[in-house]
Amino acid sequence: MTDASSRPDASPTTPAGTPAAPAASAPGGPDAATLRERVRAGWPRARADLEHLVRIPGVSNPAFDAAEVERSARAVADLLAEVLPDVRVLTATRADGVTSRPAVVGRRPAPDGAPTVLLYAHHDVQPPGAADAWLTPPFEPTERDGRLYGRGAADDKAGIVAHLAALRALGDDLRVGVTVFVEGEEEVGSPTFVDFLREHHDLLAADLVVLADSSNWKVGVPAFTTSLRGLVDCEVEVAVLDHALHSGMYGGPVLDALTLLVRLLATLHDEHGDVAVAGLLRAPDPDVDYDEADFRADAGLLPGTGLAGTGPLAARLWTRPALSVIGIDATSVAHASNTLAPRARAKVSLRIAPGQDPADAMAALRAHLESHAPFGAQVTVTDGELGRPWAGDTDSPLGRVARAAWSDAWGTEVVEIGLGGSIPLVADFLEAFPGATVLVTGVEDPDSRAHSENESVNLAELEKAALAEALLLSRLG
Repeated sequence: MTDASSRPDASPTTPAGTPAAPAASAPGGPDAATLRERVRAGWPRARADLEHLVRIPGVSNPAFDAAEVERSARAVADLLAEVLPDVRVLTATRADGVTSRPAVVGRRPAPDGAPTVLLYAHHDVQPPGAADAWLTPPFEPTERDGRLYGRGAADDKAGIVAHLAALRALGDDLRVGVTVFVEGEEEVGSPTFVDFLREHHDLLAADLVVLADSSNWKVGVPAFTTSLRGLVDCEVEVAVLDHALHSGMYGGPVLDALTLLVRLLATLHDEHGDVAVAGLLRAPDPDVDYDEADFRADAGLLPGTGLAGTGPLAARLWTRPALSVIGIDATSVAHASNTLAPRARAKVSLRIAPGQDPADAMAALRAHLESHAPFGAQVTVTDGELGRPWAGDTDSPLGRVARAAWSDAWGTEVVEIGLGGSIPLVADFLEAFPGATVLVTGVEDPDSRAHSENESVNLAELEKAALAEALLLSRLG
């Protein structure tokens, strides 16, 4: 098992063991100006592909129609078949019999001595959220001010289109092996990802993995993500009665379960808003930080709302734990009566810092909740998903070629950033392919609102992402 915080920096080799020594440019290959023109000429088609994909409501959440995820996979496969000779829609099965949602794998084998690059994205999307909060329908792509709005427009159908546009721009000038892997269940935590890597290991073996599922520093400034928080979640139930009671007859000496649940949840943060769960780690503070005014504007904070926690904003977002209550089961206001609820339940989501073991974090969260039971109420904690954090760098031969490609595409230097979100599959990739370099790139920006209503992608930035990939693949040839 490879520790994600100590990724090997040795010179990469091909999956067959042949040394891969990337040059700064590919002899006889297209230059940057030619590739830029090819990407630009093909952009109307790429945008049409993105709009086509956004119209498919491929929500992988179990509460939604699984047939739409199947349809989304087939649409991606059809597009990849235009640029790659071997395209398959695949699944994997866990030991407990659970079968994955469909993924798409397209391949072109590497010429002798050349490296193989795996381009990752995912085609599944988040639920649309509140319909009345969208300015336009979530599955009807709409352009406003250079941005394309729609669920999945940024996260992560933009990543699929970046891969497609880069491969089309290269055409027969492609001189490296390419595998495009488009997952179908990233938005539900990739529950069968490890099984998929194991079952299809030979198909996915690569020297360099490019994940187009992160964010850039801002519009006009590209970024490589070099740290990711992990994720653990759980459900906590508070029980105080064996049946509901009349609030007038028993209220006072008996507190309802929802009140007790709220009191319990309030212990998870201290008076400053920092996470108060003992046993959670913090990673070192980042070298860059956010401007508070810009951050408040990007987040859409209401006037007068204070920021929680202490220390640099980037540290609070990237290298320290963060805890949110993401759901509560209780009587709705519309169905409320003067009744003391016997039970109430919440789902708690904890982002963990790079270097933190997810199982240890889950144990710490469970211990905190059980030891802070208010007024002796019964507290039951049910463990949920575990996602590992990751920390890496781009100081490797392949990483340096990639930095030059992204800098040339944007016309400015790449910034290395962390990400508060979790992509557990990064650590899974490194465990399956310990000699590979993993590059986490951005197709989003701070205005993209991934997972929220009015999600969008900046079309000009997406075109640059496609050009950067084309430059990378060309120079690795």
